Amino acid sequence: MTAMSAVARSYLFVPGNRPERFDKAHAAGADAVIVDLEDAVPAADKSKARQALGAWLSADHPVYIRINAADSAWFAADLALCGHPGVAGIVLPKAEREQDLAALADAGAPSILPLIESAQGLWNAVALARAPKVLRLIFGAIDFSLDAGITESREALLYTRSQLVQVSRVAGLQAPVDGVTTALDEAGAALVRDDARHARGLGFGGKLCIHPRQVPLVNTAWAPSKEEMAWALRVEAAAKASGGAAVALDGKMIDLPVILIARQMMAEAARRGLA
Repeated sequence: MTAMSAVARSYLFVPGNRPERFDKAHAAGADAVIVDLEDAVPAADKSKARQALGAWLSADHPVYIRINAADSAWFAADLALCGHPGVAGIVLPKAEREQDLAALADAGAPSILPLIESAQGLWNAVALARAPKVLRLIFGAIDFSLDAGITESREALLYTRSQLVQVSRVAGLQAPVDGVTTALDEAGAALVRDDARHARGLGFGGKLCIHPRQVPLVNTAWAPSKEEMAWALRVEAAAKASGGAAVALDGKMIDLPVILIARQMMAEAARRGLA
């Protein structure tokens, strides 16, 4: 994506201590790449990974960086990367406090994606969403479930996911990004696809990926199906024929909100080269 201009659907993680994979991740077809300096990097390798990333960063291949949490020993050193050319934005894990986001903004982060991974983060989600430079929220379902003491099931997390969608809308942010699906084998492809479609249905705008093979599954989940495209085209044709007035199609009323939904589908299809 040119300068991350369109809403990203797929965010692909790449370990910060594997610089030989940076270019490969950037060529994997994801809308955005996140170089991970946090969970993917052992404590002993943090400094080396940060140095390797700093040497690779370039405006020619912009990436997001998941730095270490604000209460960690590595946060202060990670701040030095925030304003580096080639940094599209900073993903802050375990985001809970506005002052931590302010530190990122002051350090030059062009955009901030708070990762909501705790009950405190969810409680403060409105304030976090309204902080300067925040682009969108990300949901860390696994860590959130651990922190809140609940099961990592769709039913248990429905309220949390819905809250993040509503908070994002009220704050004027892009729709939030759903967390990872840990299934990596080919048999897990159906689960990745299903999880992505579930997130889309709840109002999420994208999903994290932990392997390149998950990327096309996530991208496809947000692209309209053939049936949806056929419906959208018929809606557009009916709208033009009616001069923009409300009209019936397939026994249902078609008015402006429905027309706008159809046009959103067509725009997403055009972006994916499906139109």
